[in-house]
Amino acid sequence: MKIGVEEVKRPRVAYFCMEFGLHEDFKIYSGGLGILAGDILKAARDGNYPLVGVGILWRQGYTRQLIDRHGLVYDCYHEYQYDFLEDTGVTVQVRIRGRQVRCKVWKCTAFQNAPLYLLDANLPENNDRLITGQLYGWFSEERIAQEMILGIGGIRALKKLGIKVDVYHFNDSHPLPAGIELLREKIEVQGISFEEDLAATREQIVFTTHTPVKEGNEVHEHELLRYMGAYNGLTYGEMLKLGGEPFNMTVASMRLAKKVNAVAQLHAATARKMWSGVTGTPEIIGITNGVHRGTWQDPEIVLAHQRGESLWAAHLAAKRKLLEEVYLRNGVRLKEEVLTIGFARRMAAYKRGDLIFRELEVIDPLLQAGQLQLIFSGKAHPNDLEGKKIVARIYKVASRYPESVVFLQDYDMKIGRLMTRGCDLWLNNPRRPMEASGTSGMKAAMNGVLNFSVLDGWWPEGYQPGETGWQIGDGYEGPGQDRVDLESLYHTLLQDIIPTYYERRDQWERMMRASIEQTQWQFSAQRMVEEYYERLY
Repeated sequence: MKIGVEEVKRPRVAYFCMEFGLHEDFKIYSGGLGILAGDILKAARDGNYPLVGVGILWRQGYTRQLIDRHGLVYDCYHEYQYDFLEDTGVTVQVRIRGRQVRCKVWKCTAFQNAPLYLLDANLPENNDRLITGQLYGWFSEERIAQEMILGIGGIRALKKLGIKVDVYHFNDSHPLPAGIELLREKIEVQGISFEEDLAATREQIVFTTHTPVKEGNEVHEHELLRYMGAYNGLTYGEMLKLGGEPFNMTVASMRLAKKVNAVAQLHAATARKMWSGVTGTPEIIGITNGVHRGTWQDPEIVLAHQRGESLWAAHLAAKRKLLEEVYLRNGVRLKEEVLTIGFARRMAAYKRGDLIFRELEVIDPLLQAGQLQLIFSGKAHPNDLEGKKIVARIYKVASRYPESVVFLQDYDMKIGRLMTRGCDLWLNNPRRPMEASGTSGMKAAMNGVLNFSVLDGWWPEGYQPGETGWQIGDGYEGPGQDRVDLESLYHTLLQDIIPTYYERRDQWERMMRASIEQTQWQFSAQRMVEEYYERLY
């Protein structure tokens, strides 16, 4: 029997990420970054790729974000215990703020995923046991401590577990301390110069960049990094060569990597332009994200599509499940026959979650007449006051139209799964080019939910006029962009989308089928992981 060349040559990969979204009951994720990481682990297992994940066991999760009866958005935290984790028996130590922090290493394979190893500092002997309490909690000092546990602790955990690694994949810049740990090891063991060490370390690291706005990329003062112990044996001059002054985590990650990828083709162009003044980095290539079909695609939709049957009955079954969940959570009975638009994602200002309500008088008649229903969900970062204001504004509109607009609180994977399967239309209106990818739209399309989106992130690759959905705006970036996009949104919704839904159901269903067919491979996690192995690893 001939052994496949690709099986022999597949490198062994350690995939480092601050968060992993594997299931709503495992609360160690916040949003898209974590869902991407979880989908990669599942696709790696499906394809039998030699890949393991490295992350942190967040005992208090991200946040439960709720709204009180006065419309005030607030956060609350609980400590979670999980009986499906395997105790590896391994512990590692990371020196933080001059004290050794001991971390236990857990293993998770409970969700049909490649092995995920999680570091946990919540041990009685630690003074800093809450370092691994809240995902993205607190401010710079604790963030650096968390990143040191992920990076330094992660490298040490892999070694103690006896896991051999060919390539270290850093998903965003949080795992950067892992690269510094690899640098330190080579200097200490081999006694070579920093430049030789850096060249050798680069051959082991690849990096995925996400945030397409310079100001959104993490930076720290050198004094703080030195105090925390993040220099980890390197000198100020060596750290300066990596990340500049102040220390830029993304720049340092790029300089430590042999290859860098963005998460969509437009994002690659944006990132290359954004970082064009940075020297000593590889060219940024585009590897578009994908989503895990087994997690996000409705089985009945899959079956109807495979059999060539009408998709409408399967779609309505998924829609009924969504509307039942809306009733259970909010006590509102939305109507099955009414065009239902979904919007669910992280509530950051640039995503413009309340854009459709900017001129309420335009859609008021549609809401009053029962021609349109809107379902929203999402969380703002606990420290993002503007994001919380957007949530509050949407909630206020929902209170004004209780029979047509709902906001589902405490957004999680379950809500995301129900909405991307059960809505009729998926709305996405970020300020271009600030959306790196936007995988929720891929999940929707995979279920025959048509996209209505700004030409940002993945949508320029997925949009086929008259086939897979509709565009908002014409790709314009600049002054007055909100006004241009808002006018386009209203015009297309009123003149094209609503008439198509109610009067041309055969066209709508044809577009549903085209969306499903397009996403089966092109926007799947299976394709993404295969492309990682071919182009990145």
